[in-house]
Amino acid sequence: MSAQPAFAREIEDDSLPEETDPVILNFAPILRRLRDKDLLRFCEANECKRLELSKDGELVVMPLGGGNTSRRSAKLNGLFGNWAEADGTGEGFGAFTGFRLPNGALRGPYLAWMKKDRWAALSEAEQEGFAPLCPDFVVELRSYSDPLKPLQAKLEEYLENGAQLGWLIDPYKRKVYVYRPGLLMQKLDEPETISGDPVLPGFVLPVAQLYQ
Repeated sequence: MSAQPAFAREIEDDSLPEETDPVILNFAPILRRLRDKDLLRFCEANECKRLELSKDGELVVMPLGGGNTSRRSAKLNGLFGNWAEADGTGEGFGAFTGFRLPNGALRGPYLAWMKKDRWAALSEAEQEGFAPLCPDFVVELRSYSDPLKPLQAKLEEYLENGAQLGWLIDPYKRKVYVYRPGLLMQKLDEPETISGDPVLPGFVLPVAQLYQ
């Protein structure tokens, strides 16, 4: 009998009417020659797009979020920021901060947090660029154009690269997918709140506010 999988994938149809697959451009031979500071300039020069890089060197171009997604993202960051400021044990990061994961991918979650000692261990240059690590906690927020499966794959990738907790929030279906290392993905249907314990002691997100 095969070993229990690390994650359980969603197999039901949770598609949205307007979802579109991201455009993936295979510039791997070129991008591998670029230093991170060159790639940072490239991203800044294309600020009208959300850009990520897969572990295989594929440039992923995603549409900007619409009004509702941006509004929810701002609310999410505000609610979490209040806890992070009071807690004081880590550093929080807003939407689309670039992190260079150990597998080589460049990812920009909607929300991220890491312990202060991990952030302090980085050089000033690393802090100014794409931080070369995976955050301890990440959140992806589904927009109206996002297919579900690529987002689930990103959450799995975060955990495979060192994240201790990940949330995929789907405000349209009112579901939250919780990812923890070594455990099956947990799907919550219409939760009013979700707890970050023990990674985020005492943090409880009133996730129902993001359904609006």
